[in-house]
Amino acid sequence: MSFELLHNFVTAIDKKQQQEAEVFDKTIKGTIKSIQKELLSDKFLPSLQLKRLFEKLLRRADYPMEVAITGQFSSGKSTFLNALLQKDILPTGITPVTSKVNFINYGPKYKLKVTYLSGHEAFHPIEDISHFTDQRQSISEIKYLTLYAPMDILKDISFVDTPGLNSLSDADTTTTQKVLRDVDGIIWLTLIDNAGKESEAQTLKHYLSNFKSKSLCLLNQKDKFSPEQVQTSSDYVAQSFSDYFTQVIPISAKQALESRQYQKEILISDEIQGLISSFKKALPNHHEAKSLEFFKRDFEHFQKNVQTIQVRDTRSDLQAQEDSNILEVIDFIEDVIRPKALESKVYSIQQELHSICDILTKEYETIMAVYETLDEIHQSAVIEMRMSLETLLQADRGEFFLVQEAMQLLLTEIAHEIFINIKSQRKKRYSQSEKNLFGKQKTTAVEYESYSVDSDTILKQLFYDDQYIDKKIIRTMKQLQTIEDETTQSLRRVFLTAKASIEQWRKTYEYLSKQREIASDLEFANTRNFVARVYENFLSFYHASSEDSIAVMKKNFSFLKGAFSFNYRQVTSATIAFFEAKLQKSIHSYEKDPSQFSISLPTEDEILEKLKEDFSIQKLETFLTSNRSYMHNIINYAKSELDFIVAGRTKFLKAQAKEIEDKKEALLKIKASIEGGD
Repeated sequence: MSFELLHNFVTAIDKKQQQEAEVFDKTIKGTIKSIQKELLSDKFLPSLQLKRLFEKLLRRADYPMEVAITGQFSSGKSTFLNALLQKDILPTGITPVTSKVNFINYGPKYKLKVTYLSGHEAFHPIEDISHFTDQRQSISEIKYLTLYAPMDILKDISFVDTPGLNSLSDADTTTTQKVLRDVDGIIWLTLIDNAGKESEAQTLKHYLSNFKSKSLCLLNQKDKFSPEQVQTSSDYVAQSFSDYFTQVIPISAKQALESRQYQKEILISDEIQGLISSFKKALPNHHEAKSLEFFKRDFEHFQKNVQTIQVRDTRSDLQAQEDSNILEVIDFIEDVIRPKALESKVYSIQQELHSICDILTKEYETIMAVYETLDEIHQSAVIEMRMSLETLLQADRGEFFLVQEAMQLLLTEIAHEIFINIKSQRKKRYSQSEKNLFGKQKTTAVEYESYSVDSDTILKQLFYDDQYIDKKIIRTMKQLQTIEDETTQSLRRVFLTAKASIEQWRKTYEYLSKQREIASDLEFANTRNFVARVYENFLSFYHASSEDSIAVMKKNFSFLKGAFSFNYRQVTSATIAFFEAKLQKSIHSYEKDPSQFSISLPTEDEILEKLKEDFSIQKLETFLTSNRSYMHNIINYAKSELDFIVAGRTKFLKAQAKEIEDKKEALLKIKASIEGGD
């Protein structure tokens, strides 16, 4: 097992090294393979459509140059192609009957191949083509047709018959537009009385600017106009569309077809094809024949027809052919298009490769916009959050001072109640005089004013009779709770500032999808996933920070509220006990030595200060209104957390965006490596 693993590892390494060392030749096919290797690498998460497009380009590199015959619908495209093919094959009519793309390729004999949407292919006699092209019949399952013809020119050039532009059927126009993106050249066919319109100019600008060599423009139906009118139209089109056409030729496709299909060589060729078909059809019924006698009648009929053709006067046909200008078109194809077929095909494929890079770059720019927009919104939200925190810090907190004043007043009232309940009473102390002559001491009773704290009355008055202090404490606690709630909401609103704008961003991009089919499905799926997870990636951090700040604030408030709501009775009792003990100590000292000590009564201010100390009132003042108040501490804490999160999220977002930016830059470099660019 270990040997097998080692073998697989070594094989994988060798394969990788071979791929890395792969060198592509300088042919257009080598260029396609080179770009294919780069664009189909895992880095770009290529789509299935892109893979198929490169397969198509590789096949196209082996094919002859493709020239589309296109123009407005019902401009005579099929009639013109029939004239070129020297055979009335493609269906014609006053309505746009050609609703399928027809590829005209070289073949040793005339044949029709039908390719279905399912991928299935079937061959048929060429005479049956009308069954598969007429949109008035049920042909929805057909993808395209391929017509094979034994014409030498088709070895270098393959023609494409399109449904046409500006058709009443949107599907026809869309089909034609797709074809024009894939061909290597265009022959533009238009009606002579319709040429030069603005709509045509826009179409030409959109499509013909992609081809290296200027195209050929054919103005059809010249037989319907005077020579002067034909010349005027030709001159106008040649001047107006000089950027697109190297030559403008007025033609009559109808005359050309009629003249060519009645020429001797065409007629004789048709007779030969007919004879061959007749022979093939009759042979199975005479498989035991020992001679060709069964075929004699057909052959004699063939000879008679050929003799008739040979003596036929074709001068009118030749004149019609000359008048149609079809020979000028053929000369242009032979002398201009055909010699540059390979060059034009190479350039066209290079443009297609450029277009692929442009499309993918554009799609990455679309994805980049998602990250860039989030970055802008994020930075803007951060500014707003900081401003909100500053506003919260600078807010007029009058309620803080009200709480503080309420507590001060409460303690003042408690102090006063304690003070007024320090009761005086007459007491006697006994002192002994010096010894008399008889050696005896005399004990003397001395009255003095003593004091005691009536704690029962104080507690009864403050807490038990009408719960006076309890009510004030509850009222103060409510004030503190209101401050806590308002602060909580304010801190949450800081987070909601970011949430609202980022949530709107999420809604904008949650259904983002690619605009062109060759773009990466996975890249857009990953982007949508990033958008969908914006809470986890961004908002959760700010949410947690907001709640953390609130938790710290609540902890401080809990300590403060606990100190009052649960301890105020105990603290009051402790203060009373403190002054009771202090007073008793003072009385005891006085009674022992009145000459050295006196009874020290606490003042109301002393009692108040002791209450403040026991109630930690200084902490309350610091917490509520000082420069080190809870609000300053919470805001500074929130700011610190915010800065930390912003740095982390910005770094995270930049890293995500850089991956896309790097891919975009890589695409630009790949495009720059392709020849034939601007």
